[in-house]
Amino acid sequence: MRVVGLTGGIASGKSTVARMLGELGARIVDADRVAREIVEPGQPAYREIVEQFGGGVLQADGTLDRKRLGAIVFADAEQRKRLNAITHPRIAAATQEKMAAFSAAGEPLAIYEAALLVENGLHHALAGLIVVACSEPEQVARIMRRDGLSEDEAKKRVRAQAPLADKIAAANWVIDTSGALDQTRGQVEKVWREIRGQ
Repeated sequence: MRVVGLTGGIASGKSTVARMLGELGARIVDADRVAREIVEPGQPAYREIVEQFGGGVLQADGTLDRKRLGAIVFADAEQRKRLNAITHPRIAAATQEKMAAFSAAGEPLAIYEAALLVENGLHHALAGLIVVACSEPEQVARIMRRDGLSEDEAKKRVRAQAPLADKIAAANWVIDTSGALDQTRGQVEKVWREIRGQ
């Protein structure tokens, strides 16, 4: 089974592109969804995060307060490393399980959607890489709208990731989401045809 990566900067429109690919029939493993599953109450990563960061990162119902934890790790690179050491190995293992299930079902192609494919060098092992991009001011505006953050907080989140230019340099396909949804959809359809060799 061929696996093509899908990545982009924070708030670049990666989830929108993934949804459009799914509508076209793509089989997708979403690392963000896997990341949420592995930190649910009762999971080993959940216990380790509470031990490492304290009960202050929990909501009243006992689930992880992702916003509060995000504020901690995006403000401190050392704390971010600690969180990644807890979550990344488990995300990788769960992702491999999902990919193995697609392969066992006879799927010829799957999309692996993840934010840090280029940063972690994982794109080298893939059959190709789609990068979703928009301008930094657009990313900042989207984060402020989506997460209710200040401009300064939003910029911190954008700049905590590798520069988008690095991701674009590694891409086989770039989808620019700065325009209208129809323009994005047109690009997605073209890339999907190319990936499938049509």
